[in-house]
Amino acid sequence: MKILVVEDEALLSDAICKLLCDAGYFTDAVSDGRDAVYYSMEAGYDLILMDVMLPEMDGMEAVRRMRRNGVQTPVLMLTAKDAAPDKVSGLNAGADDYMTKPFHADELLARVRALTRRRGELILEALSYGDICLDLNGALLQCGEESVQLTKREFEVARFFLRNCGMTITKESLLVHVWGEDSDAADNTVEAYISFLRKKLRFLKANVTIRSIYGIGYRLEEGAC
Repeated sequence: MKILVVEDEALLSDAICKLLCDAGYFTDAVSDGRDAVYYSMEAGYDLILMDVMLPEMDGMEAVRRMRRNGVQTPVLMLTAKDAAPDKVSGLNAGADDYMTKPFHADELLARVRALTRRRGELILEALSYGDICLDLNGALLQCGEESVQLTKREFEVARFFLRNCGMTITKESLLVHVWGEDSDAADNTVEAYISFLRKKLRFLKANVTIRSIYGIGYRLEEGAC
């Protein structure tokens, strides 16, 4: 798989490229937003790692232009900013995920693996994790021989978790990706749907739970509900 690294700090760019190469990925590196837009349209990348603070054009504007130009490659934003509004702005610009600096190498690789898996999801009929399976055509959540029907919104929340197995998901990310950036939905709406899904997981006696990560959000994990 091929990854475009967009980072203007040369030492950090080199370190990220080495980490990815050691993990078996091919990489290209550019240092400004304009080049990032050009490269994204000229080469078939599986993922773009995009710094926010860039010369010529910042990362958020670069992502906006990519999306307007029809580039659907997953984008992982990298930035020193960690305030929720900045994260939401990045997601609203068209990014798929967001990491703040400094970050651990293992976490970066985990997110890279999760995002690159998404390239083939359009042809998938189901997503699975642990002992559960989500039927993407019928919106059925299954565990062994048992299954429950999900509502439209429950299905969208469950699908988002299964696409990001093992990753911590913020309420802000759920609101943007499931309800949409213009929605009036609030944190308590997310909490309600998390509760609905937890009840259905318990009904199925699944060995999977949605665990609360204090002060951050939620993570789908294997273990007793």
